[in-house]
Amino acid sequence: MDFIQRDKISLVVIDIQEKLINAIPEERREPTIRNSKILIETAKTFEIPITVTEQYPKGLGLTIPEIKEAVGDGFKPIEKLVFSCARSPEFKSALKETKKEEVLICGIETHVCVLQTVLDLINDGYTVYVPADGVTSRKELDWETGIKLIDKAGAIVGTTETFVFQLLERAGTEEFKKISRLLK
Repeated sequence: MDFIQRDKISLVVIDIQEKLINAIPEERREPTIRNSKILIETAKTFEIPITVTEQYPKGLGLTIPEIKEAVGDGFKPIEKLVFSCARSPEFKSALKETKKEEVLICGIETHVCVLQTVLDLINDGYTVYVPADGVTSRKELDWETGIKLIDKAGAIVGTTETFVFQLLERAGTEEFKKISRLLK
């Protein structure tokens, strides 16, 4: 197992949408939003490509404002009907355009869209990283089961801080000062 490498990774933010996030209990909803924003800010700091998806936005709503604002300029989510992002031709094309071989994933729901995306990306040859505190589900058992299956499938499971500090590599830099404020 290697560290995440800034020049090889892209960030995928899966389906953090109005109706989906509101179905998540608050004690899991808020940390997931917070940690996703930290991952987005870290990605932006290091110019890591960010891909955002929306599952059936007509029925489930749009990406929540906090995530849309965090992504900022160039926010253009990929709409999908398939649960696995990797089964969306638009997503596959966008990911291929990044020319990255590693993917860091946050979003919802752990046991459905996140898990299925992880499985397909691993089968497509990507190295996949999943922060357990950057993904969630409506029910705790579904989240736990999703994390276990993601780990068993060969993704690297950690936490938001685990992966952010790997990307930072060292203290004392301007990037460290900027990102460490978000982690307090």
